Amino acid sequence: MEDYRSFTAEDFADWDFPVDDEPCMDLPPMIGTDERRMHVRAYELWLSLLEGRDYPSIDDLDSERLGEFGPYSVLLDFTADRANPRIAYLGRALREEGELGTEIATVADVPERALLSRLTEHYAEILDNRAPVGFEAEFISHRGQPMLYRGILMPYSSDGRAIDLVHGVINWKESAGQALAPDIVQAVTTAFSGPAQPVVEPAPAPEAPVEPHAHVADLEELLEDAREVAQEARACEGRSRQALYRALSFAYDVALAAERDKDGFAALIAGAGIVPQARAPMTPVAKLVFGPDYDRKRLTEFAAVLTHARRLCLAAGMVEPWLATLSGGIKAVVAAERGERRPALKVDRVQSARMMLGSAPARALVDMGEVDGDIVLLVARREEDGRLAIVSRPIGERDLVEKALRRFTV
Repeated sequence: MEDYRSFTAEDFADWDFPVDDEPCMDLPPMIGTDERRMHVRAYELWLSLLEGRDYPSIDDLDSERLGEFGPYSVLLDFTADRANPRIAYLGRALREEGELGTEIATVADVPERALLSRLTEHYAEILDNRAPVGFEAEFISHRGQPMLYRGILMPYSSDGRAIDLVHGVINWKESAGQALAPDIVQAVTTAFSGPAQPVVEPAPAPEAPVEPHAHVADLEELLEDAREVAQEARACEGRSRQALYRALSFAYDVALAAERDKDGFAALIAGAGIVPQARAPMTPVAKLVFGPDYDRKRLTEFAAVLTHARRLCLAAGMVEPWLATLSGGIKAVVAAERGERRPALKVDRVQSARMMLGSAPARALVDMGEVDGDIVLLVARREEDGRLAIVSRPIGERDLVEKALRRFTV
């Protein structure tokens, strides 16, 4: 389980526009690995393997493409048991963090306080949504240490139709330890503060007045900066995608601030005459930043980019470098977001019930002569001794049978 299967991957197709169509420009400077979150790079790999399909083929996921997030990866195999998937691969870092041995074979074997348990608890969500799922939270590890973690689960398929494998990538860091006792802090501070001086108790500072809208200024300041950058992007529209990526990054920061200050954001859009949209909450953000008179189609695309970035739990300032190094840029993100909004496949309950009945064991065998249809209904009366007495002829009317099948369980 320490190595992925020897997948053979073919070169994947380019996205909507060729690389030559991209204007020549330098990528923004990167300051440490935090500027390009590991789970974002893992998502970019997943996106590059789609090739127009609902899910990438697991055959395309080879060990060479895993790169730095291989040790932080887990591969769940649902082919044998969807309720308790097999752990087909477990990266070294995840194994060491949880002090997990080779006996870990399925999700049920994962200890409750291992970090791996935080990742695997989301797999039901990815099966329901049929799309990648990002997540972040804090929990107490088996060592009793608070940990902050962030990760993503991505669906893969072996037949191009059903999700039978899920690739997860998770990264973490331990939270700062508990604060030192005040007397220890005072002792250390005094020891290194130079010659001892008489201690003068400072006068208590006057209490600051409570500002009922403390976040409004921050939100308005962010919006002002975002509008300025958006104007620059509009001025060079068609010549540089980098300016647009930067404007979208500022718009995303506004969206994050709006989540913290819902009242302030509501006041801003009301003042601009923008109607909030429950089904498209990022559209008002795009209108605030780029202007309500901006091209409607482009605003819809921008809102899709912001929505997808939030789906991936991107932090403030991450959208620009994310888009700059993502194959296909905005078009690829819009296509991915639209794909995730597709309604889930409807289950034909009648046909499913027929298939289940075809292999279900018989409770009793009764000879009632010639019967029309392969599935019929019978009416029974419960006798005093608990047995059932069939009192009706076989009922084969299609509507009645299908109505009963919709409520059928084995």
